Amino acid sequence: MAATAHAQSVDYGSLQTLFNEPVTTSATGSPQRSTEAPADMQIITADEIRRSGETTISGILQRAAGIDVLNTTAGQSEVNVRGYNQLASPRLLVLVNGRQVYLDHYGLTTWAAIPVQLEEIRQIEVVKGPNSALFGFNAASGVINIITYNPKYDDTNIATLRGGLNGQREGSLVTTFKIGPNVSARLSVGGTSRDEWKPTGALPLASDLYDPASVKSNLDIVAQLAPKTELRVEGSWSNIQQDNNLGVGYGVIKMINASEKATLISETRWGLIQAQAYQNQLTSKYASRLGVTEWNNAITVASLQDLFKIGADHTFRVAAEYRHNTLNVAPIGGANISYDVWSGSGMWNWAINRQLTLTTALRVDDLKLSRSGSFAPNVALADNNHWNRDIVEPSINLTGAWRPTAYDTVKLSFARGIQAPSLIELGGVQTGIPVAPGFTLNLLGNPKLNPSIVTNYELAYDHDFMIAKIGARLFVQDWTDLKSNAQVTALDYLPTATTNGAFSFINVGASHEKGVELTATGKIADGLSWRADTTYTDVKDKLTTGVNAVARSVAFQDTTPKFRGNIGGDWEKGHWEADANLHYVSDYQFYSLLNGALVPVKAYTALSGRIGYKMDDGVILALSGQNLGSNRQKQTTGLEAERSMQFTITKTW
Repeated sequence: MAATAHAQSVDYGSLQTLFNEPVTTSATGSPQRSTEAPADMQIITADEIRRSGETTISGILQRAAGIDVLNTTAGQSEVNVRGYNQLASPRLLVLVNGRQVYLDHYGLTTWAAIPVQLEEIRQIEVVKGPNSALFGFNAASGVINIITYNPKYDDTNIATLRGGLNGQREGSLVTTFKIGPNVSARLSVGGTSRDEWKPTGALPLASDLYDPASVKSNLDIVAQLAPKTELRVEGSWSNIQQDNNLGVGYGVIKMINASEKATLISETRWGLIQAQAYQNQLTSKYASRLGVTEWNNAITVASLQDLFKIGADHTFRVAAEYRHNTLNVAPIGGANISYDVWSGSGMWNWAINRQLTLTTALRVDDLKLSRSGSFAPNVALADNNHWNRDIVEPSINLTGAWRPTAYDTVKLSFARGIQAPSLIELGGVQTGIPVAPGFTLNLLGNPKLNPSIVTNYELAYDHDFMIAKIGARLFVQDWTDLKSNAQVTALDYLPTATTNGAFSFINVGASHEKGVELTATGKIADGLSWRADTTYTDVKDKLTTGVNAVARSVAFQDTTPKFRGNIGGDWEKGHWEADANLHYVSDYQFYSLLNGALVPVKAYTALSGRIGYKMDDGVILALSGQNLGSNRQKQTTGLEAERSMQFTITKTW
């Protein structure tokens, strides 16, 4: 009765050619068109990445419908789905080939540290809404899954040199090679540097700013061990420096990331079995006017899953996962905070008939928190027993997809997602802040912090007119147990005769959102295409009585723009290709660097574009740029975004 899912690793290129559109395996494990996946998904292809002329992943994502991007420095961007974006944005799970690159220690993604070159990305899958049951740990607002070329199927060889305004210098190499008849490999290396945006106004000071730079490498090896068994081994390393807006000023962050991952896939009589293990290691230094803090974080994840069919209509996936995450407690030598998470999940995809499909997914995470080592002098909660805690939470994804005609798709979905507290929020910090001679306050993590829960209801409709496609999404979302930053104007722990007063992270209540997302794409003529999208969101915060939303950095109804959108097009004829995109963000408010108060950011439009010439010998010459409409543009309350233009030479073979 148990049939396999008919695949080992996926040849995305062949499937894309077969279906005449990008395919995904991320949601259910089986190849699907993005419109058939049980998740609201938009796939950005390699051709779209190249034609965009964007030089960063966050710049590419800014063109996707419903994606919010805060560009706070030349190197730092914050990304989220449909509002609720903030500094050190914690709600978006980011993966590379299914491996987490979201950083658990702080609960954020440092986009510049993702160890891939743009030229080795096959597609970027943008999944909107909570998808913890389908995609795993911490997929609260959505998921970004970056899929690279598979050296088993894709002979990818690309060298790129780029230079431009503001000291921009980039170079990368991606090459694929064979190691014997059954082993294929891809190696990529690259480096970037550019000048930081110039400060205006009182803050930040020029002396606080550093030029962003990065170096990255990645090795991907696929070995065919037997006709139905495959081993894929991936290793990566990155070293970055960039400025970060910390909310109360700017500081420089230096990070070294390393990762090793192994995935064994075998087609058996019991189904397609996948065993996977990876470890991420992080060393980071945060330097600001408050001093230097160093964190060392290691996360180990192991999982086992079975994907199988019963009959022709029922696809099942059962999986178990274990993760161990540990972080040093700064600045206490020898102290560590850690958690172990055991997870079990199941997915059932039922093709009821040719028009109707039902997908049900359930996941349960059991997090066991612990702490070891000493404490800072006179600190509150100076007992490791406070961290002996067990958190159990379920995640749910339910989606019904109805295709009444060959041109129409209707999806109705419900989701319950989990946003876990970061290790720093749970106790990875015990910093002392001298406020007067002999008087010290502390910034403390909170071992009693609860995870935030998000529930989402969505109705989606897509129609294909052959020469154009339109889509509409209606969504309603509720957050409970929102997590907040420490409020430096009020103490969470009052001083006693033996302990200092302290600020901490707390749960602050709820927030409600409703919204509409509209998309349209089409062709005007052969080689000439257009696209447009707009997203409206209305956020209403319902915080606990007495909570200062601004001081706690949880004023989401004020800091979420009502509208954001894009309009653009691309053209290709003979050797020439061109692309232009106009990105719009409506008025919103954000936190001031001077005093933390909310200040207005006026609506803005940012123009980007590229024109390229493809030569017969595999060389592409291109001129591209971002923020082309003005020399300097205020997009946040931090540094103003500067016009950027670059000339790129690419050679493929």
